[in-house]
Amino acid sequence: MNAVLETLQKIWESSGFYMMGADWRQLIMIIVACVLLYLGIVKKFEPLLLVGIAFGALLTNLPGAEIYHPELWDANQPGGISYSAVLHDGGLLDMLYIGVKTGIYPSLIFLGVGAMTDFGPLIANPKSLFLGAAAQLGVYCAFILAILLGFTGPEAASIGIIGGADGPTAIFLTGKLAPHLLGAIAIAAYSYMALIPLIQPPIMRALTTKKEREIKMEQLRAVSKTEKIVFPIVVSIFTILLLPSVAPLLGMLMLGNLFRECGVTERLSDTAQNALMNIVTIFLGMSVGATTVADRFLTRETLYIVGLGLLAFAFSTAGGVLLGKLMCALTGGKINPLIGSAGVSAVPMAARVSQVEGQKANPANFLLMHAMGPNVAGVIGSAVAAGFLLAVFG
Repeated sequence: MNAVLETLQKIWESSGFYMMGADWRQLIMIIVACVLLYLGIVKKFEPLLLVGIAFGALLTNLPGAEIYHPELWDANQPGGISYSAVLHDGGLLDMLYIGVKTGIYPSLIFLGVGAMTDFGPLIANPKSLFLGAAAQLGVYCAFILAILLGFTGPEAASIGIIGGADGPTAIFLTGKLAPHLLGAIAIAAYSYMALIPLIQPPIMRALTTKKEREIKMEQLRAVSKTEKIVFPIVVSIFTILLLPSVAPLLGMLMLGNLFRECGVTERLSDTAQNALMNIVTIFLGMSVGATTVADRFLTRETLYIVGLGLLAFAFSTAGGVLLGKLMCALTGGKINPLIGSAGVSAVPMAARVSQVEGQKANPANFLLMHAMGPNVAGVIGSAVAAGFLLAVFG
């Protein structure tokens, strides 16, 4: 009888229920994870990634699960990060997190994005590149504000990149510069990306007149197959020579687009868009969620990140719209400033917001293809911004 009681006691003491009392913050994080699952499943906030992030957060905060060990990823430990120790002592999510730390998952996501995206509107209207660049304003504004709040340079750079409205880029840069902030930054980035239809329209309307919003733009010229094939090659050569640190993201983006356009790699394009993209999304979401351990996530810095992320989105939207207004004036009213807001790289959601706002002002307005140019430029712009910040602080 005593042996039975001892066995039951041992089982109880090794259970997560018994360990839960050791740190009440784990219970808070379990609740947070359930809220994120609700937002992803019920409210459909970027569900393809947020559901994985939320479930990863749930697993990593269940006492006794031992599937993620943040101490193995502490770069300040003697000798730095030991991947042999991770492989020997790590759990399931430690293994998956290797793809985040090395930048593999975000780069493969960019491969899929490139294969899914038509660069034709950008090629047809190269001026869109300026709108994509202007919409990175939030990256640098948030960076400066983060420095003023006491964050280090690498931390501020990781927070600022939220303004690019590009989740994989935010994960890539943060995994390199400030991995202890990865969970908070990823959740903020994807949550705000899902809220773009709510965040952007008030800013767009505040910065433009009704007359500007009513402007109808001429149909874009047809883009040849040769142009579409040459574009990713030329962009890769120029940007990577200028900023070698951007090679993983921009190189994969352009390779995916080349698969799409060259006409001889349909199977590879299909795999990059579907099977590979889906597999990597699962691994990326769970491993990012694993970093939201209670003692690192439930901090004042997380609240700062959430606030700065919102400001970054607002400034980026404003930057694109304001340059759109300037281009409208310089071209004699040929450019609708609303397409500038699509310079954030949330493809194609931001372009759809421009279309919706344009049609509210003028039902005959069709801005979607015009807005796709700045939208694609924003993807390139956010990757370039990340490469610049990585070159400075990496």
